[in-house]
Amino acid sequence: MSAVTVNSDKSNTLARLAGQGAIGGLAGGLVFAVMMAMGGMLPMVGMLVGVDNSVVGFIVHMAISAFIGALYGLVAGRFPPTSGNAIIGGLINGVFWWVLGALVLMPLFLGMNEMIFVIGQPQWMSLVGHILYGVVTAFAFNVLAKR
Repeated sequence: MSAVTVNSDKSNTLARLAGQGAIGGLAGGLVFAVMMAMGGMLPMVGMLVGVDNSVVGFIVHMAISAFIGALYGLVAGRFPPTSGNAIIGGLINGVFWWVLGALVLMPLFLGMNEMIFVIGQPQWMSLVGHILYGVVTAFAFNVLAKR
């Protein structure tokens, strides 16, 4: 049997990487939440749990951000924490979750099936927010991973 090592550093356990990613995700989520608040989008996020409210939307958004950040940490922890990897990983993470989250899951969960893969002005702004989220998450994760 062979063991899988993560980033060649045995101190980086999966739990630690997930925790670092979750903290990075909270940092990225906060940046994205400010943008969403300015665009009046937080109540729609609250509707994921049936509450049309900005505060609830913010809480739901931050929980999702931490979860996605933890997943990012588990994946990114296999690579050296360099600026180049943060930019590339952050862009990939942001675009991936824009497609899956904003273009597919959000419309599905809100019962707006006709909006799946619809791309207009709100979706382009969402892409910008998701990319900001991804890059901030990646750089925050790198800072924590280097400690």
